[in-house]
Amino acid sequence: MGCRVKVAVFGVGSLGQWHAAKYDAMEEAELVGVFDVDPARAAEIAAKYNTRAFSDMEALAEVADAASLVVPTHLHYDTFLTLAAHNLHLLVEKPIATTTEEAEEMVAVARQKGLVLQVGHIERFNPVMRFLEDHMRTPTFIEAIRMCAYPPPRPGAAPRGTEVSVVLDMMIHDLELILHLVRSPLAEIRAFGVSVLSPSEDVADVRLRFENGCVANLTANRISTQQMRTITVFQGDSYAALDYGTQTGTLHRKGPDSMQVVDIPTEKGDQLAHELRAFVHSAATRGEPVVTGEQGSQALKLAVDICHIIQTNPS
Repeated sequence: MGCRVKVAVFGVGSLGQWHAAKYDAMEEAELVGVFDVDPARAAEIAAKYNTRAFSDMEALAEVADAASLVVPTHLHYDTFLTLAAHNLHLLVEKPIATTTEEAEEMVAVARQKGLVLQVGHIERFNPVMRFLEDHMRTPTFIEAIRMCAYPPPRPGAAPRGTEVSVVLDMMIHDLELILHLVRSPLAEIRAFGVSVLSPSEDVADVRLRFENGCVANLTANRISTQQMRTITVFQGDSYAALDYGTQTGTLHRKGPDSMQVVDIPTEKGDQLAHELRAFVHSAATRGEPVVTGEQGSQALKLAVDICHIIQTNPS
């Protein structure tokens, strides 16, 4: 692999177009082409970022070293296998796959072929995560809240993300983060959810209890009037309240007479650019990615288990 990693983007819809934009601006990468099932869309994005539009997925795979896979989730597995056959290092958007069986096979194939497989859990690249990883290593209680408005409809298609449960679309971000922070086997899962505007759950509330005693409460809501992406982590005599959206936070620590509150120093940044740069570095060095296929698979398994609990216990 040369000095600049030759990268491609498969799927240049609402999210994939930003992958193309970030790669185009990256000194470490050369955007060699884009592919989309809509040829006109591929041509539009290719022209915008001075690259080639490919109508043949495998032809693009032949000229690239690494790629972002930003197609709908139900296509992840088959597309991954096609691209891995061409020895591409791959960043697969979250969730890694539709089923845990698919995810486990993807991980096995990447391992067997010596390929980098990074999963697109973008909140791991939020500046507030560094504080949690460095200072909140033994959490006892976690509260994660993620809310947004219902996605606007697309011409001829359902609103983006509503083909799956809010657990798989939104909450999976927090599930992966919490598994990363707590690092203990699960002892109990309680989950409730309701479908309001789409066929699957639009609102979900989950309580996780880990064997080390940590408890995590998670709420995800995609029909809210509020926009919110927050996490509060309690540890010992202090807690950190962090806002993923504003990339800010405060640390609350027990003082002699009251709680002392200080701002958490964070360096705000472009999460997607950080994520893709880390992926390109892993592809160039064949090093372990920040979010591995195994971690993405574990998050998917937990999300699928939660969905099963909700659907079998609707009350």
